[in-house]
Amino acid sequence: MRSLILIMFFFAMSCSPKKEITNEVNLYSQRHYTVDEIQYKNFEELTGIKVNVVKANADELIERLKNEGKNSPADLFITVDAGKLFHAREQGLLQKVSSEILNINVASDLRDPDGYWTPITYRARILVYSKDRVSKEDLSTYEDLSNPKWKNKILVRSSSNAYNQALMSSLVANLGYDKAKEWSSGLVANFARDPKGSDRDQVRAIAAGQGDIAIVNSYYIGILLSSEKESDLNAGKSVGVFFPNQGEGRGSHINVSAIGLTNNSPNKENAIRLMEYLTSPEAQEVYVNNSYEYPVNKLVQPSEIVKKWGEFKVDKLNLNSLGEYRSDAIKIFDSTGWQ
Repeated sequence: MRSLILIMFFFAMSCSPKKEITNEVNLYSQRHYTVDEIQYKNFEELTGIKVNVVKANADELIERLKNEGKNSPADLFITVDAGKLFHAREQGLLQKVSSEILNINVASDLRDPDGYWTPITYRARILVYSKDRVSKEDLSTYEDLSNPKWKNKILVRSSSNAYNQALMSSLVANLGYDKAKEWSSGLVANFARDPKGSDRDQVRAIAAGQGDIAIVNSYYIGILLSSEKESDLNAGKSVGVFFPNQGEGRGSHINVSAIGLTNNSPNKENAIRLMEYLTSPEAQEVYVNNSYEYPVNKLVQPSEIVKKWGEFKVDKLNLNSLGEYRSDAIKIFDSTGWQ
């Protein structure tokens, strides 16, 4: 009987949730880049802590965290959009992190003022233009893209994309709802084709003569210019890079890939160690030279490809606004016919 009781005890222990595992950290990640695999491998070799990754889109991961509740194995939630992290925080899925190392590693103007998420990289939402058909001097601001002079010339991906939703959210925050809606209507009237494809597809469409100006994330140009595929390399070379709203303007819109500590993290210390590592100079060098994103650590410079575009003025809008105004952005898309 005693043996049977012991067997039942050990079976029950093996089936119960394990909340204290000292040699692993569990990530729920929206990111899908090869560079992340390199980062996690390097972290494992450095610390002996195994990194387990579940990948899905941000909304699916947020829903999973909600459903799992206190039994969630997730320690960290990573997205490519500050708005999604704001959404996770609003639903009580994240906790604040206090780390002097993170404070040292991450530029203060890029951090979440409330401490619920930490950026690991950032990117600008830039304009690229046909070097053959557009003069750089004719470009100025995001707002100017609604000017009728650009009719049948603008290329951009779907409004369902988080990058465009974040850009529209920033316009609502900076300009107000009515002006942002007016801008969207004018932009839609200037589309060269119905929105489709990825950011890289917009650049390829410029190279193919299907449009003249595209709204894309900066790092995609770096990816094209470093490609071993000749057609993509040529597409990257065919366009110029332009940062909108410089000079007296507010600066170009940026967004972050960022990481938040889950509210029920079972491996909190390991999770914070990974956050600290990913923002370290060593890891930041890996990001900039593989994904062509901008570093959040001021000790690290952008890649040589990105550095050639020059420095630019950044919109200092609190990035939580990209979540606060998301519902307004979606309403504007729907009402102005941006598919």
